[in-house]
Amino acid sequence: MSESDIMTVLGEVGIANLVAAFYRRVRADDLIGPMYPDDDWDGAEKRLAGFLVYRFGGSDDYIQQRGHPRLRMRHAPFSIGVAERDRWLEIMGKSMDEVAVPKEIRLNLKTFFEQVADFMRNQKE
Repeated sequence: MSESDIMTVLGEVGIANLVAAFYRRVRADDLIGPMYPDDDWDGAEKRLAGFLVYRFGGSDDYIQQRGHPRLRMRHAPFSIGVAERDRWLEIMGKSMDEVAVPKEIRLNLKTFFEQVADFMRNQKE
């Protein structure tokens, strides 16, 4: 299956469930959890879900509300190295397990997440 099939298989509800599972873990994580403002957990969850829905062919509400994703610029204030990238991917992997992302799209999601997480790195190792 291709990336375009992700929206068909998961739908907006499936993506929202994945992102909710992810943020439940991030809140308790000692490495990347502190990067998130305590008063914006709901906002962070909504933005990631909206971005993923848009990215995989769903509603363009994210773009209408926030414009171009500019992911690297938006994450520039945070120190993101190999450890942070790897932890983010680990948490997202466990979240995909929790919500039982179907095998046929999991590889595409995993590849996408790995590319984006590596792109976010702003610290030399």
